[in-house]
Amino acid sequence: MEKATDFIGRFSHVPLLIGNQWTGSRGNDTTPVYNPSKGQVIAHTPSGIAEDVDRAVKAANDAFPSWAAVPAPKRADILFHYRELLAEHLEHIAWLIATENGKTIEEARGDIRRGFEVVEFACGIAHLTKGENLGQLAAEIDGLTMREPLGVCVGISPFNFPAMVAMWMFPLAIACGNTFVLKPSEKVPLTALYLADLLVQAGLPAGVFNVVHGGREVVEALCVHPDVAAISFVGSSEIALRVYQLGTSRGKRVQAGGGAKNVHVVMPDADFDSAVRAVVGAAFGCSGQRCMAGSTLMIPNGTDAAFLQQLNAAVDQLVVGDTTGQVDVQMGPVIDGLARDRISDTIQHAVSQGAKPMRDGRRFQDTDGFFLRPTLLDEVSPDMEVFRREVFGPVLSIVHTSTLDESIRLANTLPFGNGATIYTSNGGAARKFAREMKCGMIGVNVGVPAPMAIFPFSGWNQSFYGDLHLQGTEGILFYTRQKVLLSRWDTNYERINGW
Repeated sequence: MEKATDFIGRFSHVPLLIGNQWTGSRGNDTTPVYNPSKGQVIAHTPSGIAEDVDRAVKAANDAFPSWAAVPAPKRADILFHYRELLAEHLEHIAWLIATENGKTIEEARGDIRRGFEVVEFACGIAHLTKGENLGQLAAEIDGLTMREPLGVCVGISPFNFPAMVAMWMFPLAIACGNTFVLKPSEKVPLTALYLADLLVQAGLPAGVFNVVHGGREVVEALCVHPDVAAISFVGSSEIALRVYQLGTSRGKRVQAGGGAKNVHVVMPDADFDSAVRAVVGAAFGCSGQRCMAGSTLMIPNGTDAAFLQQLNAAVDQLVVGDTTGQVDVQMGPVIDGLARDRISDTIQHAVSQGAKPMRDGRRFQDTDGFFLRPTLLDEVSPDMEVFRREVFGPVLSIVHTSTLDESIRLANTLPFGNGATIYTSNGGAARKFAREMKCGMIGVNVGVPAPMAIFPFSGWNQSFYGDLHLQGTEGILFYTRQKVLLSRWDTNYERINGW
């Protein structure tokens, strides 16, 4: 397998993968793929059309009967091989992510490692899809349950985690016996192609995994296609709702993860050194471009002003720069110029509404990349737009509250529901916070309470549309349906009580 730089050169015009064959889109338009650190175009993603979707779904649908019939341990064999290839090429994939996404190399390694964990979880599919049975359920009758695949499943993944989010989806789906069509973000298609190339090398049969590209036309074509059984989506809440409505109105299963506004509360009894490190990592890791970013910091009365001084000093030490050329970089650029300008406008609007910039990240050295420095906005109030809307960038809003109760009350007015964290040494405060916060993932002295592969990624409210979440056993349930079998083999059949 070639290095990331060679891979980019080979796929400067991004192809589709259909039936294990690289092929071109039937669409004529393209979207540029940038190296965000340099502002340079490195590839072009085709703006696909519905015809591309038809071809990919047909390949997946044709492959489904034979793949579903493969015994679960044999499917696991391919995933074990895939796991070995991922481990072998982890550094190449990480550099590819750093190049097309702008993550630091360590963040990119984390991206692929978290996806890697889902593959490891999926390797246990023979155990994970075991049913239940009860002999002599009734007189001479045995009962058992079986979990069976759905058919063609679709994954629509965002730009911010090119490996991890896609791998929340397809390893479990194909392990369960489904076939799959992935539509990665047009801004970061190359990582998806690398992952797909490794799947082909691992021995996955033709048509089991396919890749298409495009924007709204392709997304909607996937959501309404009659041969698609289930849709997994991660992106903005607005599009998540649209995907959920399109899919479910046509009888499809949908799990759609949306945006977030995650709150961090630092109590007076917290270990400030530890809390500062965690808050900085949560707010500015991945340049704030993640749905678990700690974008709002609440400071109840009694929390020493020294905490904000420590926080400001720690942010001042962050090294921001080219993630493909500087080994000591701790924060990279945002994804593109549109994102940089949108975040800058958000900061300006917050300042115009009364927020006080302790640190204004809009000022950066002369560069062609899409850079912002970390921004700290103090004295943010609940009536400001920046309090309620997801920024998706390196901006931390600081809200001063009177008590923990007020912090929880204000946090619960937000429309989202991904995560929230409290920093405290008080078990009672931690328990109260965990029980009263209306969101799906809680951290106690944990900066980013995103669960490992064995647990579901459990968003609530406008952060998630659906019933079964991504990852974990909920992921297995989402990608399978249950069948119940009752059998009777006695030789003296008698009809009893109408049965």
